[in-house]
Amino acid sequence: MTISEKKEKLLREKKPDLASLIDLVEVLRSPEGCPWDREQDHHSIRTDFIEETYEVVEAIDKEDGALLCEELGDVLLQIVFHTQIEREKGVFTMDEVIAGIVKKMISRHPHVFGDVTVANSAEVLDNWDKLKTAEKSRLTLRAALEAVPRQYPALIRAKKIAKKAEKAGVNLGTDEEKTARLRTLADSLAGQDAAEREKTLTELVWTAVQLAGPDADLEKDLGFTLERFIERFPEDGQGDEKGKEKDL
Repeated sequence: MTISEKKEKLLREKKPDLASLIDLVEVLRSPEGCPWDREQDHHSIRTDFIEETYEVVEAIDKEDGALLCEELGDVLLQIVFHTQIEREKGVFTMDEVIAGIVKKMISRHPHVFGDVTVANSAEVLDNWDKLKTAEKSRLTLRAALEAVPRQYPALIRAKKIAKKAEKAGVNLGTDEEKTARLRTLADSLAGQDAAEREKTLTELVWTAVQLAGPDADLEKDLGFTLERFIERFPEDGQGDEKGKEKDL
């Protein structure tokens, strides 16, 4: 089917599907399409992908189904767009992307598609980690820790690294020891210059992540704390001075 034919097909469709979206992106990237879309590469739209993902998270936090539907569409567009770039180079297609994730999910669920027995979700996650480690040939703790993407927000990355380290048997200390370390670090802030204070505060945050444990979501919780801080101040701008006196 030619690009012109795909344009006509898209205009006639009453119920577009995934194939329609793939055709749409191909049209946009074609010589008959959009100059902006043709100019983009993986790096130029990298930030767009991140922003769209955070907008999905916002819709989830708001429990807004209509907004979530819209934002998931934006993320899906990003996936199709990146895939189209590789399709044009002959590297892979959307079919290969889908086939790859289906194959991976089947292999990661041997308790569903094989003869492995699990008692609970904790064993499911344990098996997942073991299978992933074997697939990626991460034979050392260093390799496992380095596999946590550096592009993650720092709190999320810190949480994952702490969890992997403790699971591997690294002694990060008891809760009492971590609490004592937090106090020591806080006490040491007095008299430090800006560079020293920044380093100390970073150590303090890292220790706080360890103390919070693998089930805590400090990234999300900090977001809620920031919202509560913003809500201290009236929308009309009146009474800001009084708001400044409120406890954090």
